[in-house]
Amino acid sequence: MGTSRRESLAWLVAAGPGLSPATWAAGEPPPETTRLRLSRIPSICIAPQYVAGELLRAEGFTQIEYVGTAMQGGGVPGAQVMGAGDVDFAMNFAAPLVVALDMGVPISLLGGVHVGCFEVFVGDRVHTIKDLKGKTVAILNKGSAQHVFLASIATSVGLDPNRDIDWVDHPPADAKRLLAEGKIDAFLGFPPDPQELRARKIGRVLLNSGIDRPWSQYFCCLVAANTEFVRKHPIAAKRALRAILKASELCAGDPDLAANAYLAQGFKTDPALARQAVRELAYGHWRDYNPEETVRFYALRLREAGMVKASPQKLIAQGTDWRFLERLKRELKT
Repeated sequence: MGTSRRESLAWLVAAGPGLSPATWAAGEPPPETTRLRLSRIPSICIAPQYVAGELLRAEGFTQIEYVGTAMQGGGVPGAQVMGAGDVDFAMNFAAPLVVALDMGVPISLLGGVHVGCFEVFVGDRVHTIKDLKGKTVAILNKGSAQHVFLASIATSVGLDPNRDIDWVDHPPADAKRLLAEGKIDAFLGFPPDPQELRARKIGRVLLNSGIDRPWSQYFCCLVAANTEFVRKHPIAAKRALRAILKASELCAGDPDLAANAYLAQGFKTDPALARQAVRELAYGHWRDYNPEETVRFYALRLREAGMVKASPQKLIAQGTDWRFLERLKRELKT
């Protein structure tokens, strides 16, 4: 991690005053707590929260922990871990966060980080999303990010994800192997899985959320926090959000820095594929899209899927807090 710290500090110095830690928090009080626990998720699209380590230290956090296992880090289970108070602050996927809000999980959505990261890979029997009817689709488990995103996609073309799709639970490594063997029909992958599948010429891309509308118009990953953490520590919440948003700009400017921070967490993947994944992600555009519209979009799709009961406006009212984001948009000029 020493090399990563030196690289990030050198990048900050070279980037000039717009990214200099000394310019961010002039006149602000210190965070109410110096401890921050973030989740640990194996998708490289979460790289900004790993890059953010030095930025969080510059914001006054001295005890920064990445907690949880790869299996529980994301999706609805990851939101539940946060709601239970075991994680304070983290990036997670938009659609599962909406499901968690509908379940009453005490989390607050604070801002968006980037759009489009997942890709749907299919075998020879699938040519359109409608062709998923009656087909076998691999997911990590019910409530996982793969499951919730694919359910929202299925409803967009009139499928009933609860009846029309044969869901089977497999870890991503097994799902990729089964797709190559023709034993499943589809798999939704998060970076760096799509890069690996393309490199190995396994399946073909049916949907790329980074370029295919409407998915490319909404955030894939949002920053969320435990609601009680935000209530007790509003200054810390703003500072942590600022660090992650600035880290997304570092990821955009230096893919090697982002890939190294990801690999330093112990995730096993080809470094070249990790760098490719970072280059393909739309980091640094957190100002350009609307996180509230993201929540509304997925809430509507997931109501159609029977996975959400509350109205979009109710979920937005009870589970979002854009105060810090709006302040940071004013303070952090492009």
